[in-house]
Amino acid sequence: MTGEIWRDPAVDIESRIEAVIAALSAEEKAAQLGGFWADQRTSDDIIAPMQDVFSEGRSPFERVTRHGIGQLTRVFGTAPVTAREGMARVQESQRHLLENTRPGIPAIVHEECLTGFTTLGATVYPTALAWAATFSPQLVDEMANAIGRDLAAVGVHQGLSPVLDVVTDYRWGRVEETMGEDPYVVATLASAYVSGLQRAGIIATLKHFAGHASSRGGRNHAPVSMGERELRDLVLPPFEMAVREAGARSVMNSYTETDRVPSAADRWLLTDLLRGEWGFEGTVVADYWAIAFLKSKHGVAATMSDAGRLALHAGIDVELPDISAYLELATDDPAPERTAEDIDTALRRVMRQKIELGLLDEGWTPADPTDYDLDSPENRRIARELAEKSVILLDNPTALLPLPRQTSRIAVIGPCADDASALMGAYSFPVHVLSRHREFGLGLSAQPLPEALREVFPDAEVTVERGVPLQTPHDPAELARAVDSAAAAEVAVVVVGDHAGMFGKGTSGEGSDAPSLELPGDQRALVDAVLETGVPVVLLVLSGRPYAIGSFVGRAAAIVQAFMPGVEGAGALARVLSGEVNPSGHLPVQVPAEPTALPHTYLAPPLGQDGDRISNLSIAPAFPFGHGLSYTTFELGELALDQAEIATDGTVVVTTEVTNTGDRAGETVVQLYSADPVAQVTRPVQQLIGYARVALEAGERTRVTFTVHADRFSFTGLARKRIVEPGEIVLSAGFSVADRPVTATVRLAGPVREVLTPVLTTGVEQLSAEEHAAAAR
Repeated sequence: MTGEIWRDPAVDIESRIEAVIAALSAEEKAAQLGGFWADQRTSDDIIAPMQDVFSEGRSPFERVTRHGIGQLTRVFGTAPVTAREGMARVQESQRHLLENTRPGIPAIVHEECLTGFTTLGATVYPTALAWAATFSPQLVDEMANAIGRDLAAVGVHQGLSPVLDVVTDYRWGRVEETMGEDPYVVATLASAYVSGLQRAGIIATLKHFAGHASSRGGRNHAPVSMGERELRDLVLPPFEMAVREAGARSVMNSYTETDRVPSAADRWLLTDLLRGEWGFEGTVVADYWAIAFLKSKHGVAATMSDAGRLALHAGIDVELPDISAYLELATDDPAPERTAEDIDTALRRVMRQKIELGLLDEGWTPADPTDYDLDSPENRRIARELAEKSVILLDNPTALLPLPRQTSRIAVIGPCADDASALMGAYSFPVHVLSRHREFGLGLSAQPLPEALREVFPDAEVTVERGVPLQTPHDPAELARAVDSAAAAEVAVVVVGDHAGMFGKGTSGEGSDAPSLELPGDQRALVDAVLETGVPVVLLVLSGRPYAIGSFVGRAAAIVQAFMPGVEGAGALARVLSGEVNPSGHLPVQVPAEPTALPHTYLAPPLGQDGDRISNLSIAPAFPFGHGLSYTTFELGELALDQAEIATDGTVVVTTEVTNTGDRAGETVVQLYSADPVAQVTRPVQQLIGYARVALEAGERTRVTFTVHADRFSFTGLARKRIVEPGEIVLSAGFSVADRPVTATVRLAGPVREVLTPVLTTGVEQLSAEEHAAAAR
């Protein structure tokens, strides 16, 4: 089909869309709403070489795509292929679609990219929970843009990231993929990721819409028990900001069901809210097999064709990872006119994106295969900076850290202490795919922690002992060797936490949910045994979720938290321990004190914060949200407001000074919170409404200004409408939710106001130290 109007880039996009819809048959339309995945596995669960798909006489690809296809699923990310090999396979597939199908329409190529491009040899960045610990949208944007450039260079069009799920239960296996428990932190960092990725020409996909991280009991795919108010105020804000402000072009549904309605079949969620209220104009893609799950798991569809029609009408435009239900749409259809209308609606969205990508332009051809460096020095620089800024110093009561450079004997102890793959999340290629292809190792160069310590402490003897396995019962002899190693050392670095893996093959990751927040296996016994030696212990928690470490507070000489800091993580940790890098990460989640008395999110209303007085089970955390220490100290000046009263549609300007009162340069995160003491529905006791990452030399001072619109105090009221109501708002600033030394009160005056198009962000302005000094003069 050449010479058609829809191939002419000079024609307006609406005319091109309608022309291509008119040109396609019913079968060709359905084909554009699905994907093809060459994921063939043997009985040993090993992915067969993809070239089998194209071998003579055996081509599932040719059979499935005889009418065309909408997307190609993870050509680079399913099995180990080089950039050149992946490009060759994309080229072959696209040429087949161009030359051997009647429509001649290329496919959108999508890949995973949560911790970097999930393919062989690509840079593995820190996990999203580590991004959150940086509180740095600028750095997240820079990382996402680098990921996007790599994807675009090899012919990928869409990335299945970022994850915008707000954590409500740390036992959930995918906590590592999230940006924590605060919706504003998640919203701002996710929006930065979207902006960076899409600036490189890659479609960003928001997931998982909505409530995936709020499943009952922290269990993968479990139902969500949440009312509309909590859903709107806690879960949905990150998606809304990423749609309204960052212009995200794709959304992926959640596997979960809320109030007994599966997300994949929820027209209120996917159409009325997403498109009607927020104005989303992109595509909604199915999480893998979510449409089939409407029949096999949720039981809301009797047949695959029923499942397809439910999902399509709800608002899912593209079935992934392959196409099955949408091929059956015409089977036993009780309302063929509505189905045809829904198909055309979805097809318009799909074709708009293909036109915007240039895929329908006359003469478009896939890029020729080439060698491309997916692990460039620039990528490594960004990964290193992210890792360094994500490390959180939780406790340092004796000032053991930083370790003196003359430290002579360091014992590194723990089940994953010398395993570089433990630095990486479950959606990194080394963990996600190469765990089935051991012959490739990690697929790229990565230091384990002991090696990095030897570089930073070249004169020290660094010994390594596992002590206990990660999950299985320990061998007393092995534990004894670890204790002896610690006893002979000047300092013991005890590394505890997780190894990522899918569906129970690790202790963190998709389907690797935790029964409690106790450290996995016998790691607690290991820490206790090493502490009993009397040797100073640096407890390093290298994990994908926060664990209950309250019993070690005051016993360990220092406690450091790192949320899987990626391929540059070992060096970052070694430099933090040595003092070459001053720690500056802050907690995007709480760290619980006890493993079974699960803390609620810090955003809980008063009853959720009152556990010590109304129950024998304490929910007080060991370390609060936002906490993070430094090797220097910081102080805040008073909180000044430009006015004490504003209208319910007004703006207040909030200013404070921050001073580095220590003897070395450092960075901290100034956090602005609000409290609404009296409201028509219960409100969080404290809620973060703004933050600023501040870098200061020793003795320097600067001014941070937050511009806060009244919409930032809005909430979903009794009538389930977003409102701002009059009354007092107490503002406070500090370095964590529990460390807010300065406060001020602003009064909202006027009528209750319904908010239709909200101001979602708090403006932040920070003077440099030089500017502040000049202004003070």
